[in-house]
Amino acid sequence: MNQERLNRILTAMKENGVSQMIISDPVTIFYLTGRWIIPGERLLALYLNVNGDRKLVVNRLFPQEPISDLDLIWYEDTQDGVQILSGFAEAGVTMGIDKNWPARFLLRLQELAPDCRYVNHSFIVDRVRMYKDEQERELMRNASLLNDQVMEKLIPLTGQGFTEKELRDKARELYLQTGCEDFSFEPIIGFGKNAADPHHSLDQSRGSYGDCVVLDIGGRKSEYASDMTRTVFLGEVSERQKEIYKIVLEANLRGIAAARPGNRMCDVDAAARNYIEEKGYGPYFTHRTGHSIGLEVHESGDVSAVNEDVIRPGQCFSVEPGIYLPEEGIGIRIEDLVLITEDGCEVLNKFTKDIIVVPCKKD
Repeated sequence: MNQERLNRILTAMKENGVSQMIISDPVTIFYLTGRWIIPGERLLALYLNVNGDRKLVVNRLFPQEPISDLDLIWYEDTQDGVQILSGFAEAGVTMGIDKNWPARFLLRLQELAPDCRYVNHSFIVDRVRMYKDEQERELMRNASLLNDQVMEKLIPLTGQGFTEKELRDKARELYLQTGCEDFSFEPIIGFGKNAADPHHSLDQSRGSYGDCVVLDIGGRKSEYASDMTRTVFLGEVSERQKEIYKIVLEANLRGIAAARPGNRMCDVDAAARNYIEEKGYGPYFTHRTGHSIGLEVHESGDVSAVNEDVIRPGQCFSVEPGIYLPEEGIGIRIEDLVLITEDGCEVLNKFTKDIIVVPCKKD
């Protein structure tokens, strides 16, 4: 067990009056134990009690070496794993449950241990994971460094006649070549009018001279996710495209400047959004300004107008304003990850945000 991370969770449990909890999320179990266990439809449950009781209930189909400071409790397919788990529940006190724990397990546990008060504890774990320790910060830096390298190699390919789906395959090859395990999410690659769809699903479109191209990509390295977006232009960039690009870039820079301890997440959103609104494009910035990231590409804590949480050192999130004009076939987004420091933020993406025109033949 990672004792420092465990102690943070136990402290938060005590502060919130949660005496015991069941963690079923494989990502959080990895965060605490360093073991990836993907149980499919089977029960996986890490039981924690502030009195020091720590047990991992796991099916024998997923063999594990011993884990320090943790009792491994095995069950087989012919056994009721929830019944075994219920034997550890302390009656008469609050039991925290993961927000995504399947109802078939929770309802069975409530039948077997009716004297517990069941509450959603996910906010406790989410907030602990929100603030990256030094090891995580270095892993996030390295993942973003590799993402920069992939972006640099992928951009020239946009002018070589590949379809969006073919570019996705090229991107996967590049991630594997750099030492990443795979994508951290399915890439968003959009040529021309497809760039004006913020969450475009890849198709067989090919780029044409004069297109803008949105490249929203990320890789996974040592289990940590990267994410960045750049927009480039094929053959030439029009004055109209330059105008929109410069507005989005300034919004990105203003959002980054607001990403500092003491400000709120909504302040970062406002810094980017207000500038776009001042320029008359508010209705065309159709999504939140960012999201938290770490072991998962989207973690708890978004950069939006409704999130008034105060920013603290150790948080890592994206700043990704965009303007999307479907009728003009223009879509531009610029995204960086920021890691909050004691007096500001560290921008993890170093790849240029200057306008890039990729050589491309006219049709």
